[in-house]
Amino acid sequence: MQRNGGGVGAGGQPWVLRRVRLTWLSFMLFFILVFFPLIAHYYLTTIDEAGGPDKRIFGPRPGGELCEAKHVQDLCRIRESVSEELLQLEAKRQELNGEIARLNLRIEACKRSIDSAKQDLLQLKNVISQTEHSYKELMAQNQPKLSLPVRLLPDKEDPGLPPPKSARSCRLRSCFDYARCPLTSGFPVYVYDTGSYLWGDYLDPLVKQAFAASVKSNIYVTDNPSIACLYLVLVGELQESPSSPPPSPSELEKQLKALPYWRSDGHNHVLVHLSRMSMTQNFLYNVSTGRAAVAQSTFFEQQYREGFDLVVSPLVHALSEPNFLEVPPQVPVKRKYLFTFQGERVESLRSSLQETPPQSFEEEMEGDPPADYDDRIIGTLKAVQDSHLDQVLVEFTCKNPRPSLPTEWALCGEREDRLEVLKASTFALVISPGDGQLVASAGCGMRLFEAMEVGAIPVVLGDHSRLPYHQLIRWSEAAIIVPKPRVTELHFLLRSLSDNDMLAMRRQGRFLWETYFSTSENVLNTILANIRTSIQVPAAPIKEEPAQEIPHKAGKLAGTDANLADNGDLDLGPVETEPPYASPRFLRNFTYTAADTYRAWNRAPGPFHLFPHTPLDPVLPSEAKFLGSGTGFRPIGGGTGGSGKEFQAALGGNVPREQFTVVMLTYEREEVLMNSLERLNGLPYLNKVVVVWNSPKPPSDDLLWPDIGLPIVVVRTEKNSLNNRFLPWDAVETEAILSIDDDAHLRHDEIMFGFRVWREARDRIVGFPGRYHAWDVNHQSWLYNSNYSCELSMVLTGAAFFHKYYAYLYSYVMPQAIRDMVDEYINCEDIAMNFLVSHITRKPPIKVTSRWTFRCPGCPQALSHDDSHFHERHKCINFFVKVYGYMPLLYTQFRVDSVLFKTRLPHDKTKCFKFI
Repeated sequence: MQRNGGGVGAGGQPWVLRRVRLTWLSFMLFFILVFFPLIAHYYLTTIDEAGGPDKRIFGPRPGGELCEAKHVQDLCRIRESVSEELLQLEAKRQELNGEIARLNLRIEACKRSIDSAKQDLLQLKNVISQTEHSYKELMAQNQPKLSLPVRLLPDKEDPGLPPPKSARSCRLRSCFDYARCPLTSGFPVYVYDTGSYLWGDYLDPLVKQAFAASVKSNIYVTDNPSIACLYLVLVGELQESPSSPPPSPSELEKQLKALPYWRSDGHNHVLVHLSRMSMTQNFLYNVSTGRAAVAQSTFFEQQYREGFDLVVSPLVHALSEPNFLEVPPQVPVKRKYLFTFQGERVESLRSSLQETPPQSFEEEMEGDPPADYDDRIIGTLKAVQDSHLDQVLVEFTCKNPRPSLPTEWALCGEREDRLEVLKASTFALVISPGDGQLVASAGCGMRLFEAMEVGAIPVVLGDHSRLPYHQLIRWSEAAIIVPKPRVTELHFLLRSLSDNDMLAMRRQGRFLWETYFSTSENVLNTILANIRTSIQVPAAPIKEEPAQEIPHKAGKLAGTDANLADNGDLDLGPVETEPPYASPRFLRNFTYTAADTYRAWNRAPGPFHLFPHTPLDPVLPSEAKFLGSGTGFRPIGGGTGGSGKEFQAALGGNVPREQFTVVMLTYEREEVLMNSLERLNGLPYLNKVVVVWNSPKPPSDDLLWPDIGLPIVVVRTEKNSLNNRFLPWDAVETEAILSIDDDAHLRHDEIMFGFRVWREARDRIVGFPGRYHAWDVNHQSWLYNSNYSCELSMVLTGAAFFHKYYAYLYSYVMPQAIRDMVDEYINCEDIAMNFLVSHITRKPPIKVTSRWTFRCPGCPQALSHDDSHFHERHKCINFFVKVYGYMPLLYTQFRVDSVLFKTRLPHDKTKCFKFI
């Protein structure tokens, strides 16, 4: 085999391939040598015509000509010039972009200014519209303009009253000078100093001291006798002095007439006789008191002037207030004894009168002797005791009877011993004096007082007796009043009462005792309130808490919270067009006194305060808003109704238009607070936000508060107390209050729904987080429970609506012991408010929406995550039950959701609330 044979070259490649490669290389070399000089010449010629490049770069031209250097230099200068122009253009472009950005900012600012101006214009238009509407409403009423009456004080010597036929025929219309007490006078009362008259030295020191302390704290007392409406004189209880006896009736009458403002007949004077004992002196019986009214616990029929004199209760707690925690609970309903009575009869009235009564009185008693049922009562009650059908305790003799008036049943033993028996009694018998001429007695008043104090339901045998303040207090709600002839049916009557009725009467008796009889201050306040109500003068307005504002910087534009619900094209209310509107105040000043007298006297908190508004005001019938009484009403669709936008455009409902105030309590959580305030931006029907700054350290100087388009009032507090949440701040100008924690997240639609629900249940707490009180079977006590439940009894005030009326009651009427415990634990203020409202209304709260609790991303851990928090709340509940005497909370098993929530609607209709 040949080495180079077979068409293979020396390199191992075929011969044909090598031949082709050589031919290609030869062609390329020929091309470079022939055509490249021609192309280069053409190129240089062309460049030369345009200025040409530098010859040093290109070298000599083909044909021996060199490239001139000036052409290249010119080209470089052009390049540098172009580069410089490009830099200048870039700087100019950047400058123009900055100017455009500045102009865009100015455009945005102008747009915001235009939007703000539009909003202000819409608000002004709405103010004008609302003013025109209010003016039309006012003109439609066609009421004359009212002005305060001019107060005319009569001359000292000539009161100008027609004299009555006799002092015994005195009534308010004939013996009281109304000219000294105009409706707007404020009811000023002048109290004589007990050291300014002679018999003041004989007054019981304890009574005198208690009376002086009560006078000092009374808001109606004045030091100016020339403007006084009423003059108060303390005439008893009198004690005998070792050196000399108390003044006789004739001497006392002379001393009364010598009083500097007696004015010949004592009109507008009230002689107050306070007794601490069951055997009280009726030394005013033979004293001519003229036109002065008498307030005491014992009256004979010939002495008592119906509608003019006052039957008052004995002064048991003269210097010390009762301990409410020692009062026995109101449950169980039935106690050891069905009823009890301990007493002993006293001799007849005729043989024991302190002085011989007038001849007419003696003749009347002889001609018409009173019917005596005492023997029948004794026999009947003993028969019930011997029957052993029920366990009763009756005793008609005493080892140590207390001194009492004639024909009256004397009290047995010491007060402590009597209270122990009454604590084991379901009912306590109060037998009226045997002689009907004794219409009121201190002994009966003492029995009545002690029974209500410990929760024994009084059973008064004898319908002729005058119970304290009987003209205003409905005693039938707290006591059973039975004529003596029905004593044989008494046992059957008492057995027939249901547990519900008995507990209601026991609760009412506790209210009457606490409000009118428990302290010397209450006794004096009740005497003055009785007279003030009788002459129809309104009570003094209840005080409000002055809000000391903390200056703060505003201006941070509030953003939009991404957590808020998307309501689509459905607005929640006219937020841009409704100006701030404060709730009308004191529209029913005189109605409370003239029309609501009995409700004021027989329901908590009593008649001592005038409130600017209450949740119990009457509601007009539906057609009234269209037929003459439409002031302030904004019906949905003008009365035609509707859903969606028609529903959101007006509040509707059964009461006139109104707004609400957010009260937010905070403590050193500035960032959390600012976020919560921003979430209130654009909230419809919001009047203002009151931030209760509970920290002793003021807000940071550089803290910028959000601008939500409404006032944010930051209130300084005297101390760190959760009770500050419920103070009735004067900055709150609406009836509705939304109490909300600074870390609570609520959507606008949830808030609006809660507000609309509250407007239909104004006397209740309406809110979101529900809780309930559970019974601990093992320990026989109450527990606080926050688990999910189908039954609840509390709505926490961390997010709830309530009426400002309850803020007054919480701060000034509710027992102080409850507020003290809230301060001690720094806890339980929400439970205390639920107790109060349920106690007043006997209704459970209302929970709205499905929300059970709150989640606050980024917030510090709340106190409620600590186990001690729940232990404290357990203690609070059981302590509050002790103070009230029973468990006021009531269970409820329903929740409120909006109308049409799950209803399928036509395409042209919209639901009231999209997510509720």
